[in-house]
Amino acid sequence: MDEGDRKGFSEGVAASRGDPRVLILMNAVLSASFGATIVWGLSFLGAAELSAVNVATAAIVIFALTYLVSKS
Repeated sequence: MDEGDRKGFSEGVAASRGDPRVLILMNAVLSASFGATIVWGLSFLGAAELSAVNVATAAIVIFALTYLVSKS
């Protein structure tokens, strides 16, 4: 691989924005897992109940925040 190939690859990676569906899916999965971890920790401390509704609420809030931050 010569220097010309490296420069072309770097330019291609820098210009690519990626597939937005993959980014949204990754955001959803990571938000759900982080939300579950947060709710589990709060339940461990006795501050909240570990339930699907609480986990979903935390995941939606985290998803929305990360989506808004990534768009700005």
